[in-house]
Amino acid sequence: MNPMPPRGKRRPTRPTRPAHRGPAVSAALTLAATVTAAAALVSCGTDSDAPSSEGSETVSARPTAPDASSFSEKTASPLKSQASEAAESARASASEAQASASKRADEFEASVSADTERANQAAEKALKGVAGRGNAMSDVSMTGKPRSETGGVLASVVTFTNRTDKTADFAVQVDFVDSSGKAVETRYVGTENLEPGKRAQRYAISHEPPEPKLSAKLVKAQRY
Repeated sequence: MNPMPPRGKRRPTRPTRPAHRGPAVSAALTLAATVTAAAALVSCGTDSDAPSSEGSETVSARPTAPDASSFSEKTASPLKSQASEAAESARASASEAQASASKRADEFEASVSADTERANQAAEKALKGVAGRGNAMSDVSMTGKPRSETGGVLASVVTFTNRTDKTADFAVQVDFVDSSGKAVETRYVGTENLEPGKRAQRYAISHEPPEPKLSAKLVKAQRY
């Protein structure tokens, strides 16, 4: 048997290196990857935004805010004008109501004065034919009114009391006399339709100046 030849040392094997890629190949691969990624993004966007194949309605775009220029001063002018007219109408109504109330107060005051003057004139007529002091001196009293309460005017409060069982009219004569007892001024005061048991008060007012000082004197009182 032939002896086997001696084995030499085995040379270690080198790992296989990948084939060297040139610049052109690398650029091509990079471009391909970019195009693939872009295509995927476009595909996703198209799939999510597109309407479904079953015919559902397309989602409309978000509504835009109204143009602020449409709310111009010209648009607000009619509203301001209407508010102004309403306020003016309210003021006019209030003014008319106040004037009406004032007119009614004036008319009422005038009617009261007219009634008083008529009663005083009736009293003067009723006393012209009365002899003596009349039949109602006990039914009439008189009290002086302080000048501080009458604005300096000399006035007396005449109180009528109907002590009968029938409605009656009353008339009195009041003289304003000086310190010697001489009558300087005569006033007639009356009240009408005084019911039984009722009282009424009227004023006897002097039109004379403060000097010389006068005093009020009840001269006659008649019930009729």
